[in-house]
Amino acid sequence: MKKIAIAGAGFSGCIIASELAKIQKYKIDIFEKRSHIGGNCYSERDKQTNVMVHVYGPHIFNTSKKEIWDYISHLTPMKPYINRVKAVTAKGEFPLPVNLRTINLFFDKNFTPEEAKLFLTEQSDATIVEPKTFEEQALKFIGHDLYKNFFYGYTKKQWGVEPKELPASILKRIPVRFTDDDNYYNSLYQGIPEFGYTPIFEKLIAHDAITVHYNSDFPQNLKKYDYIFYTGPLDAYFDYEFGQLPYRSLMFEKNYANQTYQSNAVVNYCEEKIPYTRISEHKHFAPWETHEKTVYFKEYSKQATKTDIPFYPIRMAQDKSALDQYVEKAQSLSNVTFVGRLATYRYLDMDQVIAEALQVSQKCLATPMDQWPRFPEPVAK
Repeated sequence: MKKIAIAGAGFSGCIIASELAKIQKYKIDIFEKRSHIGGNCYSERDKQTNVMVHVYGPHIFNTSKKEIWDYISHLTPMKPYINRVKAVTAKGEFPLPVNLRTINLFFDKNFTPEEAKLFLTEQSDATIVEPKTFEEQALKFIGHDLYKNFFYGYTKKQWGVEPKELPASILKRIPVRFTDDDNYYNSLYQGIPEFGYTPIFEKLIAHDAITVHYNSDFPQNLKKYDYIFYTGPLDAYFDYEFGQLPYRSLMFEKNYANQTYQSNAVVNYCEEKIPYTRISEHKHFAPWETHEKTVYFKEYSKQATKTDIPFYPIRMAQDKSALDQYVEKAQSLSNVTFVGRLATYRYLDMDQVIAEALQVSQKCLATPMDQWPRFPEPVAK
């Protein structure tokens, strides 16, 4: 049997291992730095409250691809869940994303949808034709007042730089609606696993051909393996030869209360003077359960060091040269596939990660090993 080494036991690594193991031609070793499977999707029961906790921050599964929803649903029972976020600003608390109700409450109006569209057009900066930065995109899209109250402080805390230094593409992910719909996502399918995310990964690796090595760095000597799938940070694989690619990391401050702490699962704190970006109360992520006591987390963002868990690639223009050098070197290797958000240095949602891992697996199952892809093709949301 051919021997495969996989770095990382998140969705990318576990799905590829699971798909390759099915044909019984490979012996697969997964090396996981942490003491658990699941990567940043790992969930567990809080010992004090018995609440199911998303240990590395909230994960609401959402996709508009039926085949991806069907795939995740065959691995675990999925419960419907609509993510409704509140935003605390200097002017009070409002629903996010910005919608008709947000606009009317914030400006103390009673606009119809058409009136609200016209009003935002008047608020927007018409001098900006092609927005190049986050700030320009916001000013063109929603105008000065909504931008300053909802996005400026939050974005500065989240990314650690002035919004005018960030690319416009980051804000293009945030919708504005001219209805009262406060569903954070536009996806057709949305939900949360009934028993948390961890059982998904347990099912994926439940095969005799798969061995997971916990608390293990990816080995330096890989000569005994016929092929490698790498899901860790791209720059780390090459020992930061061209410099460290910038990531944001997150810190979570755990708190307990004897009763419900806030009205819904996620509340964003948009003012720059408040050090945390949001508070998540995790029992709201499982409304089908009943818990008297509660656990909630204040979330802080920071620049990732080499010892921090990387969450979000920043992808600043000045880092493109180093990224291009890493990609070129990665593509020159003959027996390694770089897959997942860290190894490809892209922001990917869970459904995109799953789709990418399945796409890579299918190509590997259909072609000889020397034709396996070095980098996967981008997967649309």
